[in-house]
Amino acid sequence: MPPLKRKLFNWQLPAAAAVTGFVIAAVLVIYTVPQSDFLVIRSGKDNHCFAAYPATEGMTFSVTFIHSVNQSPVCDVYQIRHGGIYVIETHYSSFGAGVQTQLEPGQRLTYGNNGEMIISGFNKKFERLSYIVGTVSDHILQINGKKISLRNLCGKNSTVVFKLERANPWKYQLRRRIDDPGKIQPD
Repeated sequence: MPPLKRKLFNWQLPAAAAVTGFVIAAVLVIYTVPQSDFLVIRSGKDNHCFAAYPATEGMTFSVTFIHSVNQSPVCDVYQIRHGGIYVIETHYSSFGAGVQTQLEPGQRLTYGNNGEMIISGFNKKFERLSYIVGTVSDHILQINGKKISLRNLCGKNSTVVFKLERANPWKYQLRRRIDDPGKIQPD
């Protein structure tokens, strides 16, 4: 073998071994990192992931919308607990079709500073929450101190599903949206 080819071959083999070793190490690191919980918003139609938010025990979030029948604001408040999504209270301004009119055992009615009714004492776990984003009025997600328009995020009349998913943080962190560092865009 001519000396030039031998030198090139002697250089390529260690480089290929180093690259292979690096790739194997990176894969091991990525797949051995402990999984974390994420509140994930998906399309109810095709399961497309609109956004994912890191979820921690005790974290709360809410969805506010204008009720289609009585045309007043409704705010559903949820909490991440024991690996699930629990409704903890609902705020609304007036009675009417589609809003709760009677308390169930363990629930209580209080009034907020602006006179809105607050029903609390729910202890109901949801595996998934589903909303249809309004065409006339928006649905607003409030999470981590930010208000996010579900109409802008998901589109008018979209069926959106909120789920708690356990995943390797790299799955979502590697696709973080630049325009909103609080929101992670996985697909």
